Amino acid sequence: MKNEQRQAYEQWLEKLPAGDPLREELLSIKDDEGQIYERFYKEIEFGTAGLRGICAAGTNRMNSLTVGRATQGIASYILQSGKDPDAGVVIAYDCRYHSKEFSELAAEIFAGNGIHAYLFPSMRPTPELSFAIRRLGAVGGVNMTASHNPKEYNGYKVYWEDGAQISGAVSDGMLREIVRLDYFDQFHRIPLEEAVVKGLVVMLGEEMDRAYLDYVKSMRQRPAEELDLSVPVVYTPLNGAGSIPMETLAREEGYENFHIVAEQKDPDPEFTTVGYPNPEDPKGFALAEKLGKAVGAQVLIATDPDSDRMAVEIPDGRGGFRPLNGNQTGALLIAYMAQSMQESGRLPKKGAMIKSIVTGNMGRTICEDYGIRVYEALTGFKNICGVIPRAEKEGYSYFFSYEESIGCAPGADVRDKDGICAGLLVMEMAAYLRKKGMTIEEYLHSLYEKYGYFAEDQVSYVLEGAAGAARIGRIMDAFRQGKPQAFGDFRVKKTVDYIDGYRDDRDEIPASNVLIYHMEDGSWFGMRPSGTEPKIKFYYYAKKEDGQKAEDAVRGLREAVTAMVDAVE
Repeated sequence: MKNEQRQAYEQWLEKLPAGDPLREELLSIKDDEGQIYERFYKEIEFGTAGLRGICAAGTNRMNSLTVGRATQGIASYILQSGKDPDAGVVIAYDCRYHSKEFSELAAEIFAGNGIHAYLFPSMRPTPELSFAIRRLGAVGGVNMTASHNPKEYNGYKVYWEDGAQISGAVSDGMLREIVRLDYFDQFHRIPLEEAVVKGLVVMLGEEMDRAYLDYVKSMRQRPAEELDLSVPVVYTPLNGAGSIPMETLAREEGYENFHIVAEQKDPDPEFTTVGYPNPEDPKGFALAEKLGKAVGAQVLIATDPDSDRMAVEIPDGRGGFRPLNGNQTGALLIAYMAQSMQESGRLPKKGAMIKSIVTGNMGRTICEDYGIRVYEALTGFKNICGVIPRAEKEGYSYFFSYEESIGCAPGADVRDKDGICAGLLVMEMAAYLRKKGMTIEEYLHSLYEKYGYFAEDQVSYVLEGAAGAARIGRIMDAFRQGKPQAFGDFRVKKTVDYIDGYRDDRDEIPASNVLIYHMEDGSWFGMRPSGTEPKIKFYYYAKKEDGQKAEDAVRGLREAVTAMVDAVE
């Protein structure tokens, strides 16, 4: 145990008043040096997604002190930025423990600083928050959510006036203001009821919900007569914010055979029936699959608790279901939307699609066939949506954006992943294909036959705590400093290291801790530490003339790289 962690622990005990739940929690671990170290060895990082961490007492945890400090710092930045405080900040939250409490705390602090706050009275999807920021002309927004993380986590996503998550100078400026503050400073704060009476906090409701739902409906690609609205669909919100909007949209759009997983329909911060509420994990579909078999579903759809991510499963031909990965779902939607727009004369003459640097190239290939310009960005929709202004400046109209981690933004009015809009488009695609006598599986294979067989895989190493962070650093160093020329039978053709940024004739990528290796046979892989979770991620890709060869190439490359990773202590 280092002295500084013990000193920080003792300082919190001294300054927290008797009876405060955080103080009582700290007293319960007074003899657990490991817990004290983990909670105080660093401050919870204000980074890619604002704050995200386990809910508990300590500087490296999500609690009322870390949330209050961050909010006061952001308020100070807004006031110093020259932005109009009356433009306000939009605040939303999801179903997690303390989300409502943290959202009300943030509203009280913004109000105490003379900044108007627009507060949703119950949980709302992340994409609606992004939409509301743009709709209201607000200076920014905050969402209390840990997205798809386990139940112990919560988070604090921060948005700027464009409706996208903060980045660059804005993020850096907010961080400077936050670190100037002590956790126990007396922040400016007005009780919520008083702030509402004074008009400093405005409660949002049906009017904004209706505007967002109408926007999603406006993204429909084909008229009802071209759709078979009897297509059986199963949806699970995984106890999150997608339940009401998705069910409402399905009903209003006329889907006759829409089924929602009853056990996962209502809010549950314990995620009792799913455990880990990540729709990217096929285990999250267990109850959806059970219902899907009962109703003969042609597609299963899941969104994570804040409904920005959306995942899909389709029948496997053996009485069960199989997952589509984010690369496949994104490519399917790109193809469906591009074909629909082309047939109706709505395809932009200069359209732009944006993908992350670790997303596969099937979507790129389809876009290029339709004459759509493809931009690349770092992972995360704050980076992806950050490219939109550049694309528009260069004369392009927004078409679509996506990344492999089951996230896509079908329309420019939401500058973040939009699992609600994407989910409705998947339902529409299934209904259109059913009218044509096709399944999603058959449509995907028709795309492979036209554009080549793409295969992909992703492996994540979950390495918790200080020791895990240190090993992640050693793994990146081993690859970066070792300069490998081959991985098993796969010889390296080109290595791209983004640590100092990267520029070519198409894209300009800021500095990031990412390595990408291109092989002589055309396969490639990327590796990066996660910005929101204690993980290091590996992304593997290949394109071949048939599916088996593509899968074999991905498997061989993955096994060779894994052997090198496992050799790093």
